[in-house]
Amino acid sequence: MSAGRSEERPQLRTDGPADRPAGWARIGRELARAWRLAPVRRGFYGSLAITIGSLTPAYLPQSSILWQPLRAAHLDGPAVKLIGTVVVLAGMWGLVDGWFRLRRVGSEMAAGWAILAVWSLPFLFAPPIFSHDAYSYAAQGWMLHNQVNPYEAGPSVLPGAFADQVAWVWRYTPAPYGPLSLQLSHLLVDLSGFEPTVATWLMRLPALAGVALIVTGLPRIARRVGADVGRVTWYACINPLLVIDFVGGSHNDALMMGLAVSALWLACRGRWWWLLGAVLVGLAAAIKQPAFLAAYVVPLLSRPLTTWRDPRQVLVAVGRSLLALVLAAATFVLVSLACRLGFGWIQALGVPGSVVTVSPSTVIGQGLQLLIDPNGHDWVRLVRGLVQTAGFASVAVFAVWLAPRQPIRALSASWLTVAFTAPALHSWYVLWGGLLLPLSSAGQRWMARLTVPVTVVLLSYAAINLAWRNGVWAIGVAAGALLLWWAYLHERAVRRRRSVGSDETAGSDETAGSDGPAGSASER
Repeated sequence: MSAGRSEERPQLRTDGPADRPAGWARIGRELARAWRLAPVRRGFYGSLAITIGSLTPAYLPQSSILWQPLRAAHLDGPAVKLIGTVVVLAGMWGLVDGWFRLRRVGSEMAAGWAILAVWSLPFLFAPPIFSHDAYSYAAQGWMLHNQVNPYEAGPSVLPGAFADQVAWVWRYTPAPYGPLSLQLSHLLVDLSGFEPTVATWLMRLPALAGVALIVTGLPRIARRVGADVGRVTWYACINPLLVIDFVGGSHNDALMMGLAVSALWLACRGRWWWLLGAVLVGLAAAIKQPAFLAAYVVPLLSRPLTTWRDPRQVLVAVGRSLLALVLAAATFVLVSLACRLGFGWIQALGVPGSVVTVSPSTVIGQGLQLLIDPNGHDWVRLVRGLVQTAGFASVAVFAVWLAPRQPIRALSASWLTVAFTAPALHSWYVLWGGLLLPLSSAGQRWMARLTVPVTVVLLSYAAINLAWRNGVWAIGVAAGALLLWWAYLHERAVRRRRSVGSDETAGSDETAGSDGPAGSASER
């Protein structure tokens, strides 16, 4: 999967502390190198603005300890909520603009991990970004501390500060997460001293560990499979969705993906490393169950099926995949037994779909409901069932037809299919397969044309949703439109640069990417 010359190739440096071990001094130099780049500073100020806005009534649950000082300073009114929303939306634009400007890079570009660290720093001091899921994690950990199984009841069963932080729609629902995720939440609640705000902040630690595994593993996998490392770093490792959802949002999907990426990297090393990779997949599934999809591709990374005509090759490939699935499932079961929580998550799988989102099946179903029979048959449920069935069938096709020859591409397509055919769609679901997309389609121009618009559309939806919750939906629509227009200008600049043959003048350094509608990536 070597990169072609048909598309820009961001030459982001991807060496990190694990690749060039020289202690804290080198880490400091790399962070300083990143800070000297104007687009990196622009993205940092964007993250900082989002953090500042998140410390206003625009974000905080009513039980937050920050409300008391806000009220004492008379910063709890509608005007402050409006200002907080505007500041957050401006921060989103700054982060996306910094990302665009880094698409065309020079020889002085800092390492990708350093850019991500700079952009993530403000979020370490922020409450959960664009989602209150971390409050649910803390409440579920509190339930376990009180010997209440989160698979059997919702956080409301224990009234108090922990339950009050949880979004009302989740207070009465059981947990759909894996048992290891719940026990990690239990541990972090105990470490917090049973302080709800501190416990929620600590929920970011597993997410940070997952992000570290992702940004360490993806470039290494890219080198193994012949993908362009710079492209992988730009599209995946410093993608604004990863920064906002995984670091800012503290979603347990980050740790799930970190373990899954580590499993893929081990499998790429050949020999019997894929057996350990299958075990890691089982651990990842114990965080969140979609990780199971990685099990069947792990053994194929080191030994893909080159032809269906050789019965021996087919038997070996099928046998290895089945063994990987058994190992992953056995690991999951052992973790579940060790956690002593049972398998109640099976009954809770429908919980995420209980909230209306912009998932394709929900949008189509609601449209048919309004057009055909507003007060009759439940078209939403029917369409959801049909779309999910089609999704399962597609995943089966990927497993049989695509995975033996292109395992990473099959896994990326499978995760994206599950995300877009599920009853609920969130931007962090799209990151499951989206992070692997540049690995599976290096050199294909459609990948760039897909990744940038999808990233911006999902961020625009988050902007509109935030503004709608705060009663200023028009501002959110305007911010979303601005992001989409900026993405259009960015892609137009990429096409213009490509059309004048910049790839021919750059030699082996094909930096035909755009630095954004205005400015150079090396601007200082």
